[in-house]
Amino acid sequence: VIKMVMAMRNGVLPRTLHVDAPSRQVDWDAGAVALLTEARPWPAADRPRRAGVSSFGISGTNAHVILEESAEPEPERADPAGAPPVLALPVSARSPEALRGQARRLTELTDTAPADLGLALATTRATHPYRAVVLAGGADEAAAALDALARGADAPGLLVTGTATDGTLAYLFSGQGAQRPGMGRDWYDAFPVYAEHFDRAAALFDKHLERPLAEVVLGDDPETLERTDYTQAALFTTQVALYRLLESFGLRPGLLAGHSVGEFAAAHVAGVWSLQDAVTAVAARGRLMQALPAGGAMVAVQASEEEVTPLLEGRRCAIAAVNGPRAVVVSGDEDAVTEVAAHFTTSRRLRVSHAFHSPRTEPMLAAFREVMAGIEAAEPAVPIVSTLTGAPAGAAELACADYWVRHVRQTVRFADAVATLAAEGADTFLELGAAPVLSALGPDCLPDAAHTAFVPAARKDTAQLPGLLAALAALHTRGADVDWAVLYEAYAGRRVDLPTYAFDHVRYWLPTAGVTTGDAAGHGLATADHPLVSARLDLPGDAGLLLTGRISTATHPLLAEHAVLGTVLVPGAALVDLALHAGRLTGRPVLEELTLQSPLVLEADTAVRLQVAAGPDGTVEIHSRAEHAPADEDWTRHATGTLTAAATAPAPATAPGAWPP
Repeated sequence: VIKMVMAMRNGVLPRTLHVDAPSRQVDWDAGAVALLTEARPWPAADRPRRAGVSSFGISGTNAHVILEESAEPEPERADPAGAPPVLALPVSARSPEALRGQARRLTELTDTAPADLGLALATTRATHPYRAVVLAGGADEAAAALDALARGADAPGLLVTGTATDGTLAYLFSGQGAQRPGMGRDWYDAFPVYAEHFDRAAALFDKHLERPLAEVVLGDDPETLERTDYTQAALFTTQVALYRLLESFGLRPGLLAGHSVGEFAAAHVAGVWSLQDAVTAVAARGRLMQALPAGGAMVAVQASEEEVTPLLEGRRCAIAAVNGPRAVVVSGDEDAVTEVAAHFTTSRRLRVSHAFHSPRTEPMLAAFREVMAGIEAAEPAVPIVSTLTGAPAGAAELACADYWVRHVRQTVRFADAVATLAAEGADTFLELGAAPVLSALGPDCLPDAAHTAFVPAARKDTAQLPGLLAALAALHTRGADVDWAVLYEAYAGRRVDLPTYAFDHVRYWLPTAGVTTGDAAGHGLATADHPLVSARLDLPGDAGLLLTGRISTATHPLLAEHAVLGTVLVPGAALVDLALHAGRLTGRPVLEELTLQSPLVLEADTAVRLQVAAGPDGTVEIHSRAEHAPADEDWTRHATGTLTAAATAPAPATAPGAWPP
């Protein structure tokens, strides 16, 4: 079958082998059938080539297969319009050296479109521990990033590298203050999954708001977006849509936490509330807060909770958030907050509509309790760490209306929540939001965690799409299973034959100690060009040849591997090779016979002198004697044989790829 497939592919019928004469049982003149005694062309015609292959089994089973030439496929034409605007090229290996080798091989694909290369890497390659992701908008950026990876250099903005960790991935949902005009607009345009879930949540919020939420979030109306009823709805909708988008890329967090209103999004995606119930809760929270009297202030101070707490006594203000060991937010009446902040050298007033998590929110608590009491809750499918308590939140706690009421009024214990997430095994934190707020606070909460990473889904001064892909790349290089094929779903692409794996080549030969052979020519000898003998002496008068050498387990440690019952013996194959070498030097390259007479033993601490004698009549003998043996001690003969000249020249080898072979 393979023979006929190759014949079709090459357009040549090979001759039939091992046929001395045509069978007399066939009337070869009666039809158009003939033996192929010589190769002949098989030109293409107006119909496919066909061939029949018969198999006659010795047990009586006969089979016949008809093969037909397949049609040449149409050249693949990829539509560039379907390629993602920002490409991700994932590369991985089992070692840093192999990772650089992979990149070097990829740089050789100069005629391959970057989108085709990215699609092939995303869909046809396994993922190994040492990882890199090239992020590029075109061929030049892809080439520059691959070249940097091949050299072990950096390419900021174009290349993300890392090593997979054993830690857990945790999601952090931003709170109020992370909103930005037009947030998520590029994600909405690029990813149908994001748009679908954004529209679904926004449609539910529209029943509670004066203007369509999508118009406010995706448009350019910062004034409306700053109203807390729109802000909280916008954050929730954006975070849920982003979570579902990341879910489509295969990401599954092991832990969740949300800063203030961010915990509502965490509770929904964990399965505590349905989307309808979650929207009801967030809409009520935002509406009731918006209805609170204007005024109040929130100020972030660089101080510890212990330093701030004594200053609150007798003042109408409270600690709204503990965002780090020395990062506290004070909230309440403006004059009280200003007095507390004056005790510290570093403070910053936050841009907010109301004084959240302070006594000024108390007028809304009863109404909010009524709303939350009517919402059914389920057990979370993904563990949630509460930013109200800083500890893991149980199902009963999350189902309690009082928990969510206290969540509005009391301190956001973000620093404690991050410490608990780390204690639960998280070492990679992804912030779901429109700005890198929590990812800037997180590292200070874990000062001793050198290998922990806080990754924002959106980055300052970076477009939304490259920023999100950079976040995915960071997670991927830290061990998350990112399905990069999702990025190329709308791109048909052209098939690319990728280079094979760049294996680390390791030499496993045992090290050989240097052997001092001296200057053979200075002693009237020639070099023998063989690992077991070092000198060659051509005897006068065509008397033959003598090869000499010195071997031991120290100079030739590989020989120590051939031991029989603890005794090291020079293999018989080595003696054959010595005889053949002598034959090649004397013009008799064929070893007709070799009789082994005694084993050549190598003692552990003794070297052996070796001699190979080839006579003019084709005889060959191999002798040895211990290096420090007495001068009158006889040599031990180990083998005798006969060398002859080659009878016939071997047939020339067939060139690789030639047909017929």
